[in-house]
Amino acid sequence: MSADILDRIAGIIGAKNIVTDADDMVPYLKEWRDLFRGKARAVLRPGSTEEVAALVKLAAETGTPLVPQGGNTGLVGGQIPVAEGRELILSLQRLDKIRSVDTDGDTMIVEAGLTLQRAQEAAEAAGRLFPLSLASEGTCTIGGNLATNAGGTAVIAYGNARELCLGLEVVLADGRIWNGLRQLRKDNTGYDLKDLFIGAEGTLGIITAAVLKLFPLPAARATAFLALPGPEEALALLNAAKASAGGTLTTFELMPRVGLEFVLRHAPGTRDPLSEPSPWYVLMEVSAQSASGLDDAVEAFLGDALEKGLITDAALAGSLEQRGAFWKLREMLSEVQRFEGGSIKHDISVPVHATPEFLARAIAKVEEMVPGCRPVAFGHLGDGNIHFNVSQPIGADKEAFIARWDEINHEVHAIVADMHGSISAEHGIGRLKRYLLPGVKDPVELDLMRTLKATLDPKGILNPGAVL
Repeated sequence: MSADILDRIAGIIGAKNIVTDADDMVPYLKEWRDLFRGKARAVLRPGSTEEVAALVKLAAETGTPLVPQGGNTGLVGGQIPVAEGRELILSLQRLDKIRSVDTDGDTMIVEAGLTLQRAQEAAEAAGRLFPLSLASEGTCTIGGNLATNAGGTAVIAYGNARELCLGLEVVLADGRIWNGLRQLRKDNTGYDLKDLFIGAEGTLGIITAAVLKLFPLPAARATAFLALPGPEEALALLNAAKASAGGTLTTFELMPRVGLEFVLRHAPGTRDPLSEPSPWYVLMEVSAQSASGLDDAVEAFLGDALEKGLITDAALAGSLEQRGAFWKLREMLSEVQRFEGGSIKHDISVPVHATPEFLARAIAKVEEMVPGCRPVAFGHLGDGNIHFNVSQPIGADKEAFIARWDEINHEVHAIVADMHGSISAEHGIGRLKRYLLPGVKDPVELDLMRTLKATLDPKGILNPGAVL
């Protein structure tokens, strides 16, 4: 890259917002699991949509590839540049303003670099709820959440990020700004363009702001940590909970004993909430707009589930502190696996009714392939999304185990395909899974995706090497 281009970039965002020092760029060039490391010519930190547009226009003029990046919490490498070092990283973290909050219309307009936690806090300060919830919410950004169509723990009640967005502001590959920040619940004036960019991982345009849906802030929450024999009972319990609680069932998370043991072993301040170990657990939460009666209703439901043999033990949070302790057990599941050696990851979804069958088949297959391996299957049973991770056998060679990543992925994904599921439920495709698309996408669908990319980004400058 010529010094002239860097000078022109400095004229747009100021020299202080260009990072070229190798040490200073390290946090932008690797993701937290250290599966991907990249190279870049520089990191650019624009502070407004207009600056993003000017940078993209310059990139289009010079044929310079750009890799958009939010909080760098992605799990499939879509935010990391390829190792060639030609790319510029476009960090959106300075675009972090809350532009407006409308409590009458239950909407909030925020910029893409705002962290999810700050969006939640702004909503709560206005007496509203923004329900998207992820373990990385203190670091991940709204732009990244939308670019990957993030899911999280409340999808069962509120839907994915796509369902929580009414409008977008997007910088297109030629530098034009599309202002689609409409706060409308109903708008049938042609194509709904925002859905092209949600889940596209920055390959079709760069999201710079969004209109988010807000909801009434619950007056009460009942959070229970439950022990049960297996996924079949968990599914039966889910159906019973939906029949009993309806739309107020906001969380239903499944986790295995081995995962809980990892958390108890490696996460400070955690403890087993139940007196006896169990093969499987569920973290269940019910919300209500009335401050009274919820705990009693949930206790009655759990008593009935205990009598029917759906659960074997239960603990109902009696305080905010205990609720936080229950949630910590779930939220730490991803992070602690690295302390147990190599872990081969899968982010899959199958029809909800098929989750017990998937778990039985997939666990049996990986244990057959790698005797002694430790399947850590956990996640959002309420929407059929299971994070099917496989930790190495105790004492095994980590590199040798990780070398079987593709082989194990192939077998697990074959089970998913046989059950008409998805190989990427909420993490996206990024660089990790792009080679899998031809095997799982309908050929016509894949051709339409390629046509869309060529149309909206004809020079291929937006996040090259990701998704397609």
